[in-house]
Formats: sequence, structure tokens, C-alpha cells
Amino acid sequence: MQRKSKGFVELEWVCPNCNARNPGPVKTCSQCGAPQPENVQFQRKAEEKIITDEKSVAAARAGADIHCGFCGTRNPATATTCSQCGGDLKEGKARQAGQAMQAAPTPPKAVHCKNCGSENPGDSQTCSNCGAPLASAVPPQPQPMAAKANAMPAAMPKAKPFNWLIAGGVGGFLLLCCIAVLFLFVFPSRSVDGTVSSVYWQTSVPVQEVQPVNYSNERGSPPSDAYNVSCDTQSEEVCVEKSVDRGNGYAEIVEECHTETEQYCSYTVDEWTTIQTYQLDGNDLFPVYADPSLFNDQRTGTSSIQLTVYFNTADGQITYSPGTVNEFQQYQIGSSWTLKLNAVGGVLSVER
Repeated sequence: MQRKSKGFVELEWVCPNCNARNPGPVKTCSQCGAPQPENVQFQRKAEEKIITDEKSVAAARAGADIHCGFCGTRNPATATTCSQCGGDLKEGKARQAGQAMQAAPTPPKAVHCKNCGSENPGDSQTCSNCGAPLASAVPPQPQPMAAKANAMPAAMPKAKPFNWLIAGGVGGFLLLCCIAVLFLFVFPSRSVDGTVSSVYWQTSVPVQEVQPVNYSNERGSPPSDAYNVSCDTQSEEVCVEKSVDRGNGYAEIVEECHTETEQYCSYTVDEWTTIQTYQLDGNDLFPVYADPSLFNDQRTGTSSIQLTVYFNTADGQITYSPGTVNEFQQYQIGSSWTLKLNAVGGVLSVER
């Protein structure tokens, strides 16, 4: 697999204290001053731009930050002592890195500043009117377990009530559609009297013999009985772009490419093939099938029959196709029948 770096982008984190969004490299919240928590979860921005500033690129390349084991302060990967307490960072813990990050959720169309009430674009981090940091539209990060143990249990959010009005409307519409289909095509809407004016039948008997059939550029392996086989392998490069967490407020945009191969073959297979179809037809009630003479290397395929009865009615001529020969033979010329029709004029049944 080929791996290509396309550059680095800045991430952001949400302050668990005030829900403000902060740039990934910033170590303290720009709204309330709270330090970035040790278990911070960086997020992708809605709009990402490849950073070009050399200092920021060097910081992104440095690797995962280290949280001081004594005071928890976040320090860059290149540091050896804590910038806050001076403690040896050998006792610290590097932030987990290397995970592929999910795309940022779609930001809201607008977000209101809590400081001055001004409306700002949903992806803004600071208010365009007063400069105050804007709160995140997503929930704050989970608190550490120790903090949770001392916190009062939060009230469970109320479940959104089921909208029976909408559900009833949708159900009613679907029910009406089903009823309409039944009345149009399934249920008889009226009856007409008809007299058989004529009948028609047509039978078909296919004759088959084994012949070579050519297949071209078929995907996969050819059948075991194929001959004149010619195969080639076609390759296609498939690339996937990922955003990989660097553990320091930045992510690396990586393109991973691999080659997928597929075999395509052209070949010949001997198959039973219809070479001729013998048809007979007539206007009586006694359909017959052709009996073609066959050579040793031939056979007959599946025979078929088409049956049609023509009725003269007050609505004009109506045709009906019986399902069996036995039913077909009941319709003597001049006999009278009652035809039950659906709403679109199709024959549902024929009765004496």
C-alpha cells in the first residue's frame, strides 16, 4: 500500500467547562481559561485548510503531546521538562495518536454569541461583533471518571413524544394507496354479457442443438468446459484519503492507495442453442403442437402456447386469455358468458 502525506490541518477541541471551541494547539480555553483536559478529544473542523506556516508545520510533525505526570499540563513532544511545574516529563504520558478521525458533523447555519447575542456563521469560532469565543453546537467532552463520581446525577432527558398525528397521516395515505390498487386491478367493478365471436391459439416448439457460444470480456474465471480461453488481468488504483490524529492538535491528511486486480476472460462454451422454432396456430378449440424431425444431436426445448378468446359485448370487443387448454375448450363459438371486469377494463373472471 502506498501512503502519501498531503499536509497537516489544525483541529479543535471543546472545553468541557464552558463548551467553547478552541484551536487544537491552544492549551487553555480562550473563554473561561480552563486548561485543556488530559483526556481531550480533538475534533475535525467543518472547514479544513492545509497549514503552510513553517512553525505550525514543525509543531504538527513533532508528534503527540505529553501531559505532565505531576500537574497534568500539556507539553509539546520535544519538551523534556514541564512548562508549568518543571517536572521531568519522563513521568508524563504521551497522548494517544495515529487514529483515523471522523469527518466533522455538519455545522448549524448560525450560532448566537452568548456575550452580545449577535448571529454568526455556524462554523465560526469567535463572534464577529465582540470577538468572544463561540460555544460549540456539539455536546462537551465526557468528564473524567473521578469528576463524574463527585457530580450529582444528571436528570435523564425526556424522550421525544411519538407524533401519532404524523404517523396516522402516513398510515392513512398508505392504506388509501392499497385500497386504490385493489379497486383498480383486483376487485371487480362491473359485469358485462359477452358472446364468443372467435378463438385463436398458437403453439411454439423450439428445436435446439449444441453450438459454440462466444463470451467476451467476462469477469472472473472461465467455466471448466470452456475452450479458446484468453484471459488478462486488469488493474485499478484505489485511493482513500484519511485524516490521522497527530495527538498535538493537528491531523495529517494522508492518501493511502492500493491496487485492485480483476481477471477478465474471453472464451467459448458449447451450449444448447435454439436454432429454429416451429409454430402452429388455428381458430378452433383443439390446439396442437408441431412434431419436427430431429437429428441425433438435436432436441426440443420447452414448448409454449398462447390462447385467446374474443367476446362481443355492449362495450365492444373484449379479449381474454384462458390459463389452461381445458378452460379454453369451454368457449364454444356463439356461447354466452358474463365477464367480470376491473376498473380499468381488464377481465378478472368469466362465468356462465
